[in-house]
Amino acid sequence: MHFFRFIVICLLLFSVGPAFPLAAAEVPAIAAAADLKFALAEVATRFSAETGQKVRISFGSSGTFMTQIEQGAPFEIFLSADENFVFRLSNRGLTEDRGRLYAVGQIVLFAPTGSSLAVDPELRGLKSALTAGSLRRFAIANPEHAPYGRAAWAALQSVGLWAEVAPRLVFGENAAQAMQFAASGSADGGIVPLSLVKASETGGLGRYAVIPQAWHAAEPLRQRMVLLKGAGQVSRDFYRYLQTPAVREVLAGYGFVAPEGAGD
Repeated sequence: MHFFRFIVICLLLFSVGPAFPLAAAEVPAIAAAADLKFALAEVATRFSAETGQKVRISFGSSGTFMTQIEQGAPFEIFLSADENFVFRLSNRGLTEDRGRLYAVGQIVLFAPTGSSLAVDPELRGLKSALTAGSLRRFAIANPEHAPYGRAAWAALQSVGLWAEVAPRLVFGENAAQAMQFAASGSADGGIVPLSLVKASETGGLGRYAVIPQAWHAAEPLRQRMVLLKGAGQVSRDFYRYLQTPAVREVLAGYGFVAPEGAGD
């Protein structure tokens, strides 16, 4: 049963490739943070249904995508989980402008079905598990290049648990893989994006509690998108579509907080 659940979760979360088939060369390539896997796939489906246009979305680590874009990867839009990656590309002259803030992300403490880890916003259950020695493995995204991994690190630092948790950490290459590790039972729990645990595809896989944003204020998950130089008309249409009230409503349904003001 555990193996079957692992396979199902892998198919749901780690299939971070295109949201649509590569049917035509003119379908533009979009790079998106892994926390958007379910939310943006829904948005892209709606966009296609309403306009007849398609986009090809790859999901992964924002830091990895930034490096790929710097090296010439042919993406036309970049949706990052950390606005600083967009600013870096802008400073190098690789973007149309400095982009727009499209959401603020949230993190949760997650425990899979069958785990004894108690979940609560203050991480008391995590501390108790560490004290009791019952926590074997704990999943987060890699802080080296994944914004949600850095937010997890900041939250654990803020409550003084980082040093105790560190030897038990398993790192996902991105936020979706960290969720895969946690939801499959490969880890006793993890700190992952709220957007991934709220998706219908992952419903019932475990329990979670939202961690206060103040606990990772140093890594605030201000998520910014930008048109890259050379973007075509379909990408420009999709970029405008991403700024509509309908899309903001979809994102809110996955737990994203709307940015204040115009999102600039």
